[in-house]
Amino acid sequence: MRIEGENGAPVSPGSSAASNSSADEMIENENQSLRDRVADLEKKVHEQTDEIMCLRSTLADVLRRISTIEGARALANNHAGGRATPTKDTVRLRHNNSDSARDVSKRASSYLPGRSPSSTQISRRGVHYQSTSSLYSDGHSSSSVSPAPSPSPTQANNPHPVHTARHTTPSPSPFASPARPHQLGVLNKRWASTSDFATPAHHQYHHLAPSPTPTNSQLARRPNSGSLHNLNHLRSSNSQLNLSRHGAKEAQYNGEEGIVKMYLRGRPINLYVPTPMRETYVPNGPSSSPPAKLKLEWVYGYRGRDCRNNVYQLPTGEIVYFVAAVVVLYNVEDQMQRHYLGHTDDIKCLAVHPNKLLIATGQTAGHDRRDARSWRLNPPSDPLSPEAEEWPHIRVWDSVSLNTLHVIGISDIERSVACLAFSKADGGSLLVAVDEAPDHNMSVWDWSRGERGYKLLETKCSADQVLAVDFSPVDRSTIITCGKNHISFWNYESGMLAKRMGVFENRERPKYVTSISFTDTGNVISGDSNGNLLIWQRGGNTVYKMVRGAHDGPVFSILVQKDGGIITGGKDGRIVEWDRDLERTGNVIEIPEQYGSPRVVTSGRGSQLVVGTTRNCVLGGTFTFPLRPVMQGHTEELWALAPHPGHHQFLTAGYDRTCYLWDTMAHTIVWSKDIGEHAQSAAFSNNGEIVIIGTTSGRWFVMDSETREMYSQHQDGNEPIQVLKFSPNGQYLAVGSRDNNIYIYQVSEDCRKYTRVGRCQGHSSFVTHLDWSADSQFLQTNSGDYELLFWNAGLCRQIAQTSQMRDVEWATQSCTLTFATLGIWPEGTDGTDINTCAKANQMDLLATGDDFGKIKLFASPACQQRARCLEYGGHSSHVTAVGFLQDDSRMISTGGRDTAVMQWVVSSNSSSSHR
Repeated sequence: MRIEGENGAPVSPGSSAASNSSADEMIENENQSLRDRVADLEKKVHEQTDEIMCLRSTLADVLRRISTIEGARALANNHAGGRATPTKDTVRLRHNNSDSARDVSKRASSYLPGRSPSSTQISRRGVHYQSTSSLYSDGHSSSSVSPAPSPSPTQANNPHPVHTARHTTPSPSPFASPARPHQLGVLNKRWASTSDFATPAHHQYHHLAPSPTPTNSQLARRPNSGSLHNLNHLRSSNSQLNLSRHGAKEAQYNGEEGIVKMYLRGRPINLYVPTPMRETYVPNGPSSSPPAKLKLEWVYGYRGRDCRNNVYQLPTGEIVYFVAAVVVLYNVEDQMQRHYLGHTDDIKCLAVHPNKLLIATGQTAGHDRRDARSWRLNPPSDPLSPEAEEWPHIRVWDSVSLNTLHVIGISDIERSVACLAFSKADGGSLLVAVDEAPDHNMSVWDWSRGERGYKLLETKCSADQVLAVDFSPVDRSTIITCGKNHISFWNYESGMLAKRMGVFENRERPKYVTSISFTDTGNVISGDSNGNLLIWQRGGNTVYKMVRGAHDGPVFSILVQKDGGIITGGKDGRIVEWDRDLERTGNVIEIPEQYGSPRVVTSGRGSQLVVGTTRNCVLGGTFTFPLRPVMQGHTEELWALAPHPGHHQFLTAGYDRTCYLWDTMAHTIVWSKDIGEHAQSAAFSNNGEIVIIGTTSGRWFVMDSETREMYSQHQDGNEPIQVLKFSPNGQYLAVGSRDNNIYIYQVSEDCRKYTRVGRCQGHSSFVTHLDWSADSQFLQTNSGDYELLFWNAGLCRQIAQTSQMRDVEWATQSCTLTFATLGIWPEGTDGTDINTCAKANQMDLLATGDDFGKIKLFASPACQQRARCLEYGGHSSHVTAVGFLQDDSRMISTGGRDTAVMQWVVSSNSSSSHR
């Protein structure tokens, strides 16, 4: 074959090949140059997007602060004018009962926040749901109001609410729009919200039959739907009465003997009516409204022990994280907390929208539905019904106004939402979720389409546990999941998901792929249980690069910074900095063992890092300055609570063997101490200098409340010490044990010496509660089999003639089965559903905590069977203790397995509009 050049001269095959190779090199160079330019453009676009996001967030923060100032100014003006102050957080009162409410809402919050459209929908949707008022505060701290209780079926059928309150409308957020009415739905559903974003009260109310969720066009055609305005009014009027009854079997009163007989699960319990009330007492007569209400001020704790990717810094300066059923937005510099209270049970995951203003959170199934297997066959008839609240679902909400925008996944998600992520390359129009069903179903949602979003597709993700899911920041259609024995690369095209498993080739296959992240070029970085880091090239499913031994143990978190640098956190307690080529920079942070290992590492302001740990701590700091705790909490079940008798402080202790003394004004830990045993109970001496800690082994410790010095320890049986309480005169200590006995000790030497007086024997089950009489002579005690017994404390003898005790004045009211607490028991309870009870020190106010995560306020004494109450949610586990500070300014509640400690402001109802 003859090859000629341009002038016809022969050309050798070798020179032709060289020419072709040179041309290929030029083309490759041009392609590489083009790719570099595209990458630069993408980087500039991301930078500009970040700048726009910061401007929007700054504006949102300004609007929030202006609204807070206006609210405080209006409140001050109202007080100065001497007129009743409109309240944003008043709550419905209700008779504490309803068996249907118990079945449907066991442990579920009575709060269902409203919704508001996203910014892209404002033009076509002129209305929105309402939400919490935690954005506004009467004091320096921006705190939230607990949700309202549900109306009884008779109330829901009433087109007019019992009471209404006048409210102040806050400044709108960038995502807010005029208030939207909603369907009334079934008659016995629970509607609740605080009233900051209230619907005007001049609307007319008419009844409409419930219908399926309307489309946007349907809503546009019926904006003045009467029953919808009625629903909005119900949801914005938290001060309304909710008068539920106890059911068919009511308490029976024998006027001649002055005995009222109440029933727990059909078992009669005789209670003696005080002499001044014998002739006028009616068991089912009207009861008084609680003289005060609560507002959630502060939440202590964070859930890091078993959740990932759940701490983020917002551009407004707030750190967002969750514990129990509360999402906390904490501004560390201003020492302010706000709370999103839309969820009804444990929150398990959190995702922040690319605009940094919208947040999605997913919750687990309610207590009654965790083991249900046929949900998809029996979906709730109404997505806004109390039944629907018990289902696992996702809430998308505005972090500025705390408005709920969408409730997604009811009847589509099984057991719990394991992980969430917004898409990034398209501005966050999609949301991906993985549940905790046996096949760990993954669903992709157009979350802003309709009120409940629109599910684009669903597929089985993996038979093994899924730990994380994320969208690629550069490829809209790429989704990555990881977990036990897998990392999967998904491609979303034309409504279908194509799956490719990660190929490790000849590299060691880890048992878990524990974390994933993306570089700015779209490459995937994964961390595994072997402590290795792997890079998976964009568009591929094979390992491009591997760094062995990045950590000694699992890699829990990977953070890719804006400059391309990488920060990782591992189970070994180390945070390591890497350059963009995964070469160590030499910067390492060693987290003290007391705080745990870094579960999540995220960027804070400037060069700061925000770290969530496995021991439920949130830390802040840099590689230069050491990490310091921003928030700390208990790590295991929490039972012991003791308010300080002289200061604004309280002590908590639990099964994590740690005691904390908290300051309610500074919102900080004064001190902590590891006692080496599971703590069950605690009590301060009357002068506050000594604290007693009871353990699950029958041992109790005497400790100095300031120096933490252990003075002595004592042993009473081998069962848990359920309750500890000093007599009002400070001369005796009563120790109630799970071995059915109450041990009485004489106190001397400034509460440092304890001498046993005797043992009170007579209960047939474990002691649960006890109270001293005001003169320190008598005790009343409850037990696990619903007994109420009385004792002569000095003689350690039971008082058989209980009628003699009807007029005794009691220094405290922690016993749940007494005449003064008859009205706190709903029908059908088994006697253990109410775990704790406490009376305020200076007010006629009674608080209870139950197995369903509820806190209720009653007027004291709550001796009428139809006792009215205010109900509050927030805890996702059984409430183990409630207690008032010495001046009744605040109430503290502790959750059992949710490990949360909540601080509530107690405010008088004297100026409430419904009064």
